Amino acid sequence: MTKAHETERRFTLDRRSFIKFATLAGAGGVLPASASAAARVKTPARIVIAGAGAAGLAAASQLAARLDGAKITLIDARKAHFYQPGFTLVASGIKPESYVVTATRDYLPAGVELVEERIAEFDPEGNKVVTESGTAHVYDFLVVATGLTLDYAAIPGMDTELIGSNGLGSIYHSPAKAAATWQAMSEFADRGGVGVFLRPNTEMKCAGAPLKYTFVTEDYLQRRGNRGKAEIVYNANNKSLFSVPIVHEKVRMLFEQRGVKINYERVLAAIDPGRKIATFDTPTGPVEQPYDFINVIPPMRAPDAVRNSPLRWQEGAWAADGWIEVDKHNLRHARFANVFAVGDVAGVPKGKTAASVKWQVPVAVDHLLAQIEGKESMARYDGYTSCPLITRLGQAMLVEFDYKNNLTPSFPGVIAPLEELWISWVMKTMALKPTYISMLRGRA
Repeated sequence: MTKAHETERRFTLDRRSFIKFATLAGAGGVLPASASAAARVKTPARIVIAGAGAAGLAAASQLAARLDGAKITLIDARKAHFYQPGFTLVASGIKPESYVVTATRDYLPAGVELVEERIAEFDPEGNKVVTESGTAHVYDFLVVATGLTLDYAAIPGMDTELIGSNGLGSIYHSPAKAAATWQAMSEFADRGGVGVFLRPNTEMKCAGAPLKYTFVTEDYLQRRGNRGKAEIVYNANNKSLFSVPIVHEKVRMLFEQRGVKINYERVLAAIDPGRKIATFDTPTGPVEQPYDFINVIPPMRAPDAVRNSPLRWQEGAWAADGWIEVDKHNLRHARFANVFAVGDVAGVPKGKTAASVKWQVPVAVDHLLAQIEGKESMARYDGYTSCPLITRLGQAMLVEFDYKNNLTPSFPGVIAPLEELWISWVMKTMALKPTYISMLRGRA
């Protein structure tokens, strides 16, 4: 039995406990249930959904259920569907690579056409998108759910082919590279050395993931009796470990207790995999950091087709990386009233998590339907984001917050915010995936 399977077996719930907790999670609020079914709206509207990830599939399911007569086209070249919240679990040896891979068509709603191509151009003035084959898809409404791109090329010396070898890890790249990262991290936990962790100086999906992986690696070192042989270094991109002040302080205290060294305002600038040296930009100049294991998280940006389109923010904090200019409360484009953006590509202050998708999509759909009917929607997204932050094997903190950095607990009296709990671990490792799949099908 592999170490990954041993780890999974040790922290698996019995069936009865899982069913009890899954029922609670399904009825509660981390990924709250959609509004009750409403009468279907008759319309010949042409709706294009760009992107068939979590946000795109959830939007397609909800629109297909609510509309009668609409032509709904979902466009995405990738045939596989990745359960991205599970990548950290794969890279931690908790789940196998297969846990996060299914097929996009498994979740395609009846009546929705799937075009398996990449979008090359967005033309909101002409109300059309053009795929790489040159085919134009004209729309009355557009929902952009393209997700984001991982800009590994922005890190000189980084070679994604090397992930998993010579101490180089990167949990975000793909399921296969997440599994390879687990092997590299496990080898590091067996022998010790210097482990380096970081986050990019851009917006990113699941900003808690770099912290989770730091905690998990430290715990493996403890369990294998090699903590004394290792130095763990976390390089924060700015002056904070987490955007919510109270969460930053909690993580800072836990890092201090567990001997994790923190460097602030350090951004990965280059890497030399052969020499195992990472170079970080700092306010006082570049600093070289030797490592035995490093978890590289690249800058994250909107896909090129979005960045090169009129849809992106024209100025401000989100302009450079191409995030779509939408109203943060209704996800409607600021300049093109028939365009909405949901998921990672939306240029809003919070919300690059699967939990945020569950709250964003119903709001965008409600406003789109109201526009079709000539009505006004009062639906509002308040920035809800959820992060089950693993702090050691078998424990996690459930971090939930909104645009104003208010903690917004979904299970008051059951799950205390910012406490390391077994039940939060169960949520992350077992209860969330079934709820996620229900979200894709428009039923959660």
